[in-house]
Amino acid sequence: MKKRMMGNTGIEVSEIGFGAWQLGNESDWGKMADEEAIGLVHEALDAGCNFFDTAPNYGFGKSEELLGKALKGKRDQVVISSKCGHHTDDVQSFEPEKLLESVEGSLKRLNTDYLDSLLLHNPPFSALDQHSPQFQMLEKLKKQGKIRAYGASVDTAKEINELLDKTDSQIIEVMFNAFYQEPLPAMKRAYDEGVGLIVKVPLDSGWLTGKYDADSTFTGIRSRWSKEDIQFRSVLVEKVRRIIGDDQSMVKIALQYILSFKEVSTVIPGAKNSQQLQQNLAASKDLLSEDMMQALRGLWIEEIKGKSLPW
Repeated sequence: MKKRMMGNTGIEVSEIGFGAWQLGNESDWGKMADEEAIGLVHEALDAGCNFFDTAPNYGFGKSEELLGKALKGKRDQVVISSKCGHHTDDVQSFEPEKLLESVEGSLKRLNTDYLDSLLLHNPPFSALDQHSPQFQMLEKLKKQGKIRAYGASVDTAKEINELLDKTDSQIIEVMFNAFYQEPLPAMKRAYDEGVGLIVKVPLDSGWLTGKYDADSTFTGIRSRWSKEDIQFRSVLVEKVRRIIGDDQSMVKIALQYILSFKEVSTVIPGAKNSQQLQQNLAASKDLLSEDMMQALRGLWIEEIKGKSLPW
């Protein structure tokens, strides 16, 4: 597994991380036994993955609990990033005292006394300021040694630029994939300024696995897509398949596309089973060709840029 530096933090991470939203999260991802979840984490560790991304609201705290069990005795081998603002009861609150309470709960569930990274979880735009109560709390937690670095998980270039302009964020998590490339200019700026970048939603919520088409139906969180969204994405998936060929894993290519940008520190796909995990990890074994990289960049510019494509 190749490693990359997390900006100027001094933290080295595997370029393929482990998105842990699915652990203990039956409502969004389907049932998974605790033993299976712990086994997946151990399998990732054995393959050289050392970066684990979670949050208090993933599975109402169960994701953090399972990670805590899986990583017991291995804390010095891993980098743990969690979030605050979306709480275990699925209520959103960015009040400073609630953030402090959230972090204390995360530390307990994860069975650790510090987080390597703590991110405000899609906070209000007005909070993206070092003088805001939210960032003052992050700074306080860092001085107390409860977190090594902080920042925010966001979706747009505008939010990244605000974080760079007005905060001391060392890490930013951002949505970016072959179908959603709007943040790229701001990502380049973040890299130039020494900020580590975590890429979330790398497979466009499953579309870039190639398993969905125009006739697919969705439940849970994926039921948010309209018929028009599904139709548009199905056409895009067909175009990606024509670019990469029938013999290539779309998951592997989608992740390699993200990793072809040096600005990215790590990418955090989820996995429900060993087969999916191994598909994710395989993306680190070789590089995407320049021709394919340019073709996928061109697809976004020509077919998607400027259009509404809700995640």
